[in-house]
Amino acid sequence: MERLVERLEKAVERLEMVCQRPGMCEDGSSKGVAQYVQAFDALLAGAVAEYIKISKEVGGDVQKHAEMVHAGLMSERALLVMASQHQQPAENAFSSLLKPISEQIQVVQNFREKNRGSKLFNHLSAVSESIPALGWVAMAPKPAPYVKEMTDAAMFYTNRILKEYKDVDKKHVDWVKAYLSIWTELQAYIKEYHTTGLTWSKTGPVATEGSKSPSAPQAGAAPPPPGPPPPPAPAPTSSSTDDSASRSALFAQINRGEGITSGLRHVSDDMKTHKNPALKNQGGPVRSGPKPFTAPKPSCNANNPSPKTSPKAPALLELEGKKWRVENQENASNLVISDTELKQVAYVFKCTNSTLQIKGKINSITLDNCKKLGLVFDDVVGIVEIINSRDVKVQVMGKVPTISINKTDGCHVYLSKNSLDCEIVSAKSSEMNVLIPTEGGDFTEFPVPEQFKTVWNGQKLVTTVTEIAG
Repeated sequence: MERLVERLEKAVERLEMVCQRPGMCEDGSSKGVAQYVQAFDALLAGAVAEYIKISKEVGGDVQKHAEMVHAGLMSERALLVMASQHQQPAENAFSSLLKPISEQIQVVQNFREKNRGSKLFNHLSAVSESIPALGWVAMAPKPAPYVKEMTDAAMFYTNRILKEYKDVDKKHVDWVKAYLSIWTELQAYIKEYHTTGLTWSKTGPVATEGSKSPSAPQAGAAPPPPGPPPPPAPAPTSSSTDDSASRSALFAQINRGEGITSGLRHVSDDMKTHKNPALKNQGGPVRSGPKPFTAPKPSCNANNPSPKTSPKAPALLELEGKKWRVENQENASNLVISDTELKQVAYVFKCTNSTLQIKGKINSITLDNCKKLGLVFDDVVGIVEIINSRDVKVQVMGKVPTISINKTDGCHVYLSKNSLDCEIVSAKSSEMNVLIPTEGGDFTEFPVPEQFKTVWNGQKLVTTVTEIAG
């Protein structure tokens, strides 16, 4: 990693020297390198180099993740070089050319899933949620908005990082700025050179899977260093990333337009049974080609080994440093955390049909991928976050300033009299209810709005809650 950073720093110096020469950075044909390849090299030597440098300072999982991101960017650069020297290929050939990028996106996302217990999980999540932006090369006619959409997906986690480290460690704040600047600059780059999609050469041979492209730019441009070899991609382990993983694996097939029917074979009248009765009298099957897929039947032989299944993750309830980890609990109705301190946080992951009580005052609580979970806690000085969950109930006995609900269906929040000033922030969630205590000790239930109306008032968009009569 140190050599990687050193080479990127040298690349920045060389690029600055090149751009100081008259006309070098403006002349897209200089030294035979396409102008948009030179511009991408400038992105690698600038924003990307800064991101990798700060990731090295942060260290740990963030540093490893940065190496994987860099490998994905280098795969994308190789495709840009090929596009600058070849004509646009057919759909099936283009899908093969996109495969290295798609695979590296999967590597980045799987690393996050394998390290859910990491102390830098928010950093890994920010990268994992936005890395599909590398798939812009397959998006037409609006690749830049696609990158922005992926960048917005990271904002939930980058905001958490900023909130956690704002007054603690400026290095992490700089990391967020450096990482987001990559996608901001990439959007500007796309708008300038690939407005409606990846730009291909008008001359040269048609690109194929075996087409060769130089791995480094010619003299006169800053050569970015080769990325490290990607680790093997493990199978996804969490249903929470099904959408992003599917999008990463299939982005090559998106926006095919009319070309999607190009591979279909014409069926003439003599091949149709209703126009050629002789076909009905034939003994053999009419269809040609491979048989349709049918799922294999499970074997009933007791001597045969059972099919391999992924091992069940162990249930945890332990204190790791300053983090209470409660993971993979099922049908546990009496989970209790009592020996708490103000500096500690609680991370509850993939717990089902269970209840958890947290006594005392704690810094923050996060529920992630939980189903039918009940949480009761005394006091939280920071935030309670509920993410990717379903059918959860949260009861505040003391005081909490903020409760965040994101990508969750079915959430009941019971507030105490001391927590009535709590701010509840929700996004991409449904079936949310807040229960307010009454003088008699009961609760009155209030639904959180899910439907909104937005209108243009001549100067700006105005959004209001849409009331639906029950």
